[in-house]
Amino acid sequence: MKTKHLRLMQRVYIVLFFCFMYLPIAYMIVFSFNQSKGYSLFTGFTLKWYSSLLHNSSILHALLVSLEVALISAVIATVLGTAASLGIASMGRGSRLVVTNITYIPVVNPEIITGISLMLLFVAYQRFAGGVSWLPDTIMGFPTLLIAHIAFNVPYVIFNVTPKLKQLDIKLYEAALDLGCDPRQAFFKVILPEISPAILSAFLICLTYSIDDFMISYFNCGTVETLPIAIYSMTRKKVSPEIYALSTIMFVVILCIILISNAMESHSYRRDQKALRGEGV
Repeated sequence: MKTKHLRLMQRVYIVLFFCFMYLPIAYMIVFSFNQSKGYSLFTGFTLKWYSSLLHNSSILHALLVSLEVALISAVIATVLGTAASLGIASMGRGSRLVVTNITYIPVVNPEIITGISLMLLFVAYQRFAGGVSWLPDTIMGFPTLLIAHIAFNVPYVIFNVTPKLKQLDIKLYEAALDLGCDPRQAFFKVILPEISPAILSAFLICLTYSIDDFMISYFNCGTVETLPIAIYSMTRKKVSPEIYALSTIMFVVILCIILISNAMESHSYRRDQKALRGEGV
């Protein structure tokens, strides 16, 4: 009887948890098809907000900037974070502990502090560059926005890739060297395929965080406007249903990317398991 009640409570908790997480998103998706601009009463089905979105140049430009910054910063942060993870993994226990704790600071640090700190750094650079003829002194805008996004994305890559490196059997790398591979070949043929799921996961996290970020972007964007900043400027009056439509499209695209990624990983796992069973036979 106790087991039955416990299972019932677990199911109720799971249902409430998913309702709390996804009902707001479902509500937004429904009202992206609403005939009127209101968000309290559904007056009829329409696709006009999706059509209007395609002709709203300000929103589309802000989306393009956000995607451009997100893609470039995610790629650079993934490369830097993976290289840093490899370096951290090769350290001694004490040094690795110190570096790991330092890496935690940008993650637990409030975003407003990170944003203001980076802004002060860029302002100080511009004052310094003003007295040096060969340094560019007008970097506030896309360059500072990109650097800021790379800075807060790198720790997330490290925290995703490092645990995977700890699970990696170093004997595989050593065996590749014994069989004639040089260190570069051993890395690309042994280590990289093993940690590639963690690298892909880190890239997707960086991409999502970069598109979503507001606070750090707000202090370091200069005159460049990202999508979160554009939405924030709209809240002073009223958020257009076009934003609901855009958010719905972004949610569906991200959901599809996650499903495809999981399906590819599952297919790779089943293929490896099938190969192992074949070798066992």
